Amino acid sequence: MPLDPEALHAAQQAVRLLILDVDGVLTDGSLFLGDAGEQYKAFHSRDGHGIRLALDGGLEVAVLTGRTSAVVEHRMRDLGVAHLIQGRRDKGAALHELLATTGHAPAEAAFVGDDIVDLPAMRRVGLGIAVGDAHPLTREHAHWVTRAHGGHGAVREICEELLEAQGRLQALLAAYLA
Repeated sequence: MPLDPEALHAAQQAVRLLILDVDGVLTDGSLFLGDAGEQYKAFHSRDGHGIRLALDGGLEVAVLTGRTSAVVEHRMRDLGVAHLIQGRRDKGAALHELLATTGHAPAEAAFVGDDIVDLPAMRRVGLGIAVGDAHPLTREHAHWVTRAHGGHGAVREICEELLEAQGRLQALLAAYLA
């Protein structure tokens, strides 16, 4: 259920761990497969820079996805994302393990998803986020729905709004204006 602006701001301020799905969140959901079974995914560079801003701003970032892909592993390593959980269809159980590993309480976590498989994780964190083109049931149960679509800047939007709510964004952006 969407939060009112004041409650949303408070939930954004509490986030210490940002957890992202991949297909439909970090990508537009398209799956490109080669004849030999190789996978290709297109990631938006601005989403990647949003992740770097979040990390530089003191947030932990994790990826939790139902599929397994070397491409995702490579991209997350390149961005400096330390927590990568792949091949886990039961995202609620995987979320529980991730929170135990990182030491964060559910109220300190945000989960970003796009489809119904993400609901068990989204509904167990302090801030459940759906990308703008998420499945209707996913949007209905999200605390916050982004303006941008998955793979088209939604992650950047989230990172910047979290950092702004926490009073860290302007200092991070100032470094680019110096």
